[in-house]
Amino acid sequence: MRKIPTNLVPSPAKAELPLDLTGPHITAGASSAHRLYQALCEMIVGGLVKPGEPLPPSRTLAKQTGFRRNAVVTAYERLIADGFADATVGSGTFVAARIPAPAADSKKPKAVVEAPRQGAFSLGCTHIDERAVQRFRAFGRRMRAFGPEHLHYGDPRGSRELRAAIADHLLSARGLRCDPDQIMLTSGTLHALRIVLSAILKPNDQVWCEDPGYPAARKTISHCGYRAVPVPVDEHGIRVAKGRTAASSARAAYVTPSHQFPLGVQMSMPRRLELLDWARQAGAFVLEDDYDSEFRYDGAPLMSLAGIDHLQRVIYMGTFAKTLFPGLRIGYCALPERLIADVTAARAALDRFPGTLMEGAVADMLNSGAFAANLKRVRKLYREARDALAETLEAASDGALSVPVPSQGLHLVARFDPSVELTVAAQAKQAAGAEGWLLADTYSRARPLPGFVLGFSGHAVPQLVASAERLARESRGALRARSKSARRA
Repeated sequence: MRKIPTNLVPSPAKAELPLDLTGPHITAGASSAHRLYQALCEMIVGGLVKPGEPLPPSRTLAKQTGFRRNAVVTAYERLIADGFADATVGSGTFVAARIPAPAADSKKPKAVVEAPRQGAFSLGCTHIDERAVQRFRAFGRRMRAFGPEHLHYGDPRGSRELRAAIADHLLSARGLRCDPDQIMLTSGTLHALRIVLSAILKPNDQVWCEDPGYPAARKTISHCGYRAVPVPVDEHGIRVAKGRTAASSARAAYVTPSHQFPLGVQMSMPRRLELLDWARQAGAFVLEDDYDSEFRYDGAPLMSLAGIDHLQRVIYMGTFAKTLFPGLRIGYCALPERLIADVTAARAALDRFPGTLMEGAVADMLNSGAFAANLKRVRKLYREARDALAETLEAASDGALSVPVPSQGLHLVARFDPSVELTVAAQAKQAAGAEGWLLADTYSRARPLPGFVLGFSGHAVPQLVASAERLARESRGALRARSKSARRA
């Protein structure tokens, strides 16, 4: 007879389960549903219940564990989604006839794969609400369902179901009306940029790029054989007149109008109309990277440039890397009708078509309201992180840093006075062991400003505050050291 550890939930009745809710396999501090899921998995894999054996009704297990019934239901749904259990309408929930293989013997040496370090201020980190995680896992049934659509080459633009859900989202969130046929799925913004440029440009064609701007986009443009032309940015956005002077024959412009990267300015309406006028006159296209527009903290998101233009000369690019998580690797672009055939052909030539297994799950997230609910919850977390970071930097730097609080986005810029040498910021960042970017690294030709580009999304507030205090302290120290050196000279 199997010996039951003393720390298991008591099981006097036959219907009760020998659940270990305190062992090392349980994540401390996790939700009730997650801990119960872990305990059930351990019990099933360990053979305490046999394949095909019925599990207690959710009310019975809730009474046994003291958890709420919805936690039990959520745990059961996840067991089913992950293949540990099956459900039969009217009969209940049963241990699956075939379950995943048990983990390897813990005494055997294990290979350890370290995740890339993501310290405070790293850009591109996200948080996803636990309720959204549970919902996403429940949608695992969609990902696990193996249908005929996975057995042949698909539409180069991706599944129509997800494209239709994205079109609905763009209409409600960004004021952009488009048909699902105008949407193309990609693995991210840079992938979309590469595909689109290959369809609309010829080798050595010029592309306007904001200066300062997103370095990865500039590198992608240059790597693909096009000429990235830096165009200065001011408080109104890209300076179109400067672009005309620098490259009047440019065939495209890459911009971040809703939240300019990295400075955070919003392109003014006169500047937007000026940019669209140039595109029409030059027969050029504007590539709008709308990378974080869903995270606006003061009022509704601004209308997209593509929405103003009605997708005539603007190609809109978005991503789920910020709104859900980077590992999803799903982005998209919305195309003018005249470009659908050419861009689709370019996509088919580059990598044929996007992966199909995740598309249904993401479509369910959008259509069920879980996506919007997650945005609402994490937007509050990011606002708190933004405020804590800005307040700490301002106070702890004692005037050394200026920190404009952005009304949108997932990063902020902390600047020294423009007269400060760039080496001061580099020394402070290195001494503080800070992640994030040097502001100077985002410039191409314009005179760089000294400061930092700091991400606040996906980081715990205590970690942000402690790191901000350290960076501010080192910034003061680097300034003092530079001042003493100047006086001696």
